[in-house]
Amino acid sequence: MITRVPGFTVGHVSDFKNVTGCTVVLCPPGTVGSVDIRGSAASTRQLDALLGFHLVNEVHAVLVSGGSAFGLDAAGGVMEFLEEQGRGFDVAITRVPTVPSAVIYDLSVGNCRVRPDRAMGYAACQAARSEPQGDGSLGAGTGATVGKLLGIRQATKGGLGTGFRAGPDGLLVGALAVVNALGDVRDPATGAILAGARTAPDSREFADAAALISRGVVRQRFGEPNTTISVVATNARLTREQAQKIAQMAQNALVRCICPVHTMFDGDTLFVLAKPEVEADLHILGLLAEEALVQAILSAVTSAHGLGVLPSCQDLVGSE
Repeated sequence: MITRVPGFTVGHVSDFKNVTGCTVVLCPPGTVGSVDIRGSAASTRQLDALLGFHLVNEVHAVLVSGGSAFGLDAAGGVMEFLEEQGRGFDVAITRVPTVPSAVIYDLSVGNCRVRPDRAMGYAACQAARSEPQGDGSLGAGTGATVGKLLGIRQATKGGLGTGFRAGPDGLLVGALAVVNALGDVRDPATGAILAGARTAPDSREFADAAALISRGVVRQRFGEPNTTISVVATNARLTREQAQKIAQMAQNALVRCICPVHTMFDGDTLFVLAKPEVEADLHILGLLAEEALVQAILSAVTSAHGLGVLPSCQDLVGSE
């Protein structure tokens, strides 16, 4: 539903055989963006233009990919597509697109030798459209997993979700989240665990990662890295600095839904993209972004499918 903000399109490529994929958000002309990173295991590309005092102030696309750092190669295909479309920063002899990118670690659930590449990034751009395409195990969320405190074999399937909120005076806010967290995902209304660490590889019972950590069960080594990557799009007129503030405020959605979150083993990264059309109060916009992102996170896990790899929320909670 991020595409309910006019001008933004989303494209997915899903490799169900190797359990990985990528997702691209193509931006309308004049889009301003920024980013907030809270996790300590992020892997990114071309974030420079999202920070203050950078020469380029326009974002042309955002790529979210599986494949860990290998998956950053897919951004080359996005840049190739945009260059062919005449999109990018004018350097006289061509145009250089700005494509901030971030990846999740999904190497443990599929074929670790097959990762999103340049061709997959290009194909995602070709597939981009403004119509809703559903949520769950698709695109960058194909190989996403949740609740890895006790290891990947006791995790639950994660995925990709979207959300949307409308505000006063024509303000629109859409969100997309790829949920691949170390912690458990909880329903903020009830506190119930929807997806997370399970007590055993064949168990249908959640172990409660927060309770385990409070009793001293913590990771002593790196293990499988984790990340929730989010994209918030709006039609509000924002500066780059204001977009960064909205990204900071929207991170509250992760705090409401994921526990623990922003850990040493997560690469939590949140992009904000603003197509300048309407004036908006930052407090209103920040709250709407948080609410849209909560919806996206919950939809990512409740819509996910196990793909024969791990049980999903539908298999566990839905069967009770």
